[in-house]
Amino acid sequence: MKVTATELPGVVIVEPQLFGDARGYFFESWNRDRFAAAGIQVDFIQDNESKSRFGVIRGLHYQAAPYAQAKLVRVIAGAVLDVAVDIRRGSPTFGRYVAVELSGDNKRQMFVPRGFAHGFAVLSETVIFVYKCDNKYMPSHERGIAFDDPALGIDWQVRADSFILSPKDTCNPSLAEAELFDYHRQEYWS
Repeated sequence: MKVTATELPGVVIVEPQLFGDARGYFFESWNRDRFAAAGIQVDFIQDNESKSRFGVIRGLHYQAAPYAQAKLVRVIAGAVLDVAVDIRRGSPTFGRYVAVELSGDNKRQMFVPRGFAHGFAVLSETVIFVYKCDNKYMPSHERGIAFDDPALGIDWQVRADSFILSPKDTCNPSLAEAELFDYHRQEYWS
């Protein structure tokens, strides 16, 4: 597997080794030992899957401490623009984001550590999106940041008249108004 660092320390792109022939293909989407050797040491406890249609934007989501989550995200079918935003006040990369296309064709995955908000925009007709989490879902600690916050300036690669959002994602606060993490409180990250 190939692991590529991004400009946000801890957020990495993972490209699995693909074994293919006339029958199709095979790859390991998760191997604890291989990921640990690449510096990603995490104990995933839950897998999630969603299906969405073109123009859907999910995010930017995260959970507040002590239920912060790290995620390993990928696409089974279709394509998304996947985004991770550093929301750790005091971090050298606070408020910056990484965006990468994940698709069923390219098989890329993105690891999003705790302390980052996550979201994606569907670029294909439909998408099947899957992700692993290292902490349980806790509705009382669910948080979000406005996907269209001008301070972030994310180009979602979808025209604004095509956006489809959940009611809760239309009401998320800006980065400046959101409840965020403190970069210097290390208990958030373990």
